Amino acid sequence: MESTVNLPNKSTIKAQTTSAGTSNSPATEVNEIRQTLDGYVLHPAQYSDNAAGLKLSDDGKHILIPQPTDSPEDPLNWSPSKKAITLIIIGYIAALADYTGGTAIITVIPQSSEWNMTAAAVQKAVVGNIFAIGACGLFAVAFANYFGRLPVTLVFLASFFATSVWSATATSFESYLAARILNGFFCSVGQGGALMWIKDLYFFHEHPRAINWVELPIITSPYLGRLITAFIVSGTTWRWAFWLCTILGGIALILTVCFLDETLYARSISQLERVLNGSRIQRLVGIGQARSLHRRSLTESLMRPIVCIIKLPVLLTIIYYFLNFAWVIGVNTTVSIWLTQFYGFTPRGIGYFYFFGIIGPLIGWFAGHWLHDTVGSLYAHRHNGHIDPEARLIIAYPATALLFIAVVIIGFALEHHWHYMVLAVFSAVQTVGAMIVTTAINAYLLDCYPEGSGEVGAWVTASRNWSGFMATFIQIEWVTSAGPATAFGAQAGITAGSIIVLVILQLYGKKLRKRQGRMVFSSEEWSDRAYLF
Repeated sequence: MESTVNLPNKSTIKAQTTSAGTSNSPATEVNEIRQTLDGYVLHPAQYSDNAAGLKLSDDGKHILIPQPTDSPEDPLNWSPSKKAITLIIIGYIAALADYTGGTAIITVIPQSSEWNMTAAAVQKAVVGNIFAIGACGLFAVAFANYFGRLPVTLVFLASFFATSVWSATATSFESYLAARILNGFFCSVGQGGALMWIKDLYFFHEHPRAINWVELPIITSPYLGRLITAFIVSGTTWRWAFWLCTILGGIALILTVCFLDETLYARSISQLERVLNGSRIQRLVGIGQARSLHRRSLTESLMRPIVCIIKLPVLLTIIYYFLNFAWVIGVNTTVSIWLTQFYGFTPRGIGYFYFFGIIGPLIGWFAGHWLHDTVGSLYAHRHNGHIDPEARLIIAYPATALLFIAVVIIGFALEHHWHYMVLAVFSAVQTVGAMIVTTAINAYLLDCYPEGSGEVGAWVTASRNWSGFMATFIQIEWVTSAGPATAFGAQAGITAGSIIVLVILQLYGKKLRKRQGRMVFSSEEWSDRAYLF
């Protein structure tokens, strides 16, 4: 295994200009694409020249991958405070999708009474919304790679705001159903696109912690939505739950207009060729991006998610995540029914119960804040400073074990009507495992395919929500007909079986990545690929 990966490539040579302004030269460029295939080398001591001429982290311990340009417009060069504000806003926007989805689950009962329908019929709006949330990210990242991150986020948020108003004012189920499906299609712009913002802003060694921060509000949000909505419907009309969603969407719009900035930056363009991206208003509406970015065709941008999913490491990771997160959502969407049926909970009591969905992800985030970096550091120490993307998956094994144990205990607790605190504790344990797994697989896929950061993140979001789409359809009938212990036992078996996918990725992931190569989104990149390989 090579420990020195300091190779120039064609795009690097293109980026070299005269002394009038260049960012990186072939002698100082870290070949990020090559490192995605051979593994990352972060420590300066592992380079033959002790990383002479390469830019390092402030503490001098890490090579900066990718190497930033010398331009202050490069998002990698933004101040820590500006990066932190951007990450917080993206996390907030990302939480809106599942928060509103969680809201709609609790409002089913009062809506069914108002419209003289069965709860199962009204539940169709929930299912349609969940499916649309999964699809949203795939379109959002495709458009964001063509028009820019900022204008696409603004348009999607404005549409989310409008459809939230529509949801709150719908006077018939048909109108409400249409509002929820359209709301789902626009609300996941932050969740589906979170990984591309992280890749734009942060260096390789910073990715796991940044992902962990963003995933906390995402994993917490559906439980928070149910918790707050349970209190709302116990004291007033269900419509106020969606007015609150509207208010939250309005806050996201204000934050975007006032603080969010464009992070799509073509590092391969030399300073001599670069055009300033205009005023803030121009960046908000996309004019600045049209001037400063060398766009490819819209068709190529729309094809990017397809190019992404045909990579076997991506597909296998998505399958693994689907097989695990389905039962997290299955518990989440149906536990209120079992609490009402078996334990006589009131809506307010259900609201209190959903605190498990806040505590669990917090524990998972707190543990992951150190665990992900620690596992990576230990792996690098044992491999001469070399980190393969597959190292990110090591932590997923114990996290999957937590998911398995939690599902088994929840099944027995419901079967034998154990104390509801057993349900609460192991539902929280399940979310701890889900939090750790989610960060691990996002970090793994981002390490594998940094050129497709938005696309891999969008597929993770699609997998999470489409697994929920499936679980929402089958969970109630399955548990009712087979019994909780049998149904949840089968789900635990599926969770255990998913470890086979992890083993395949650990043993053969690197070979698969090398065989299939990096993601190539255009004919120009095909010529670069021929040069590189």
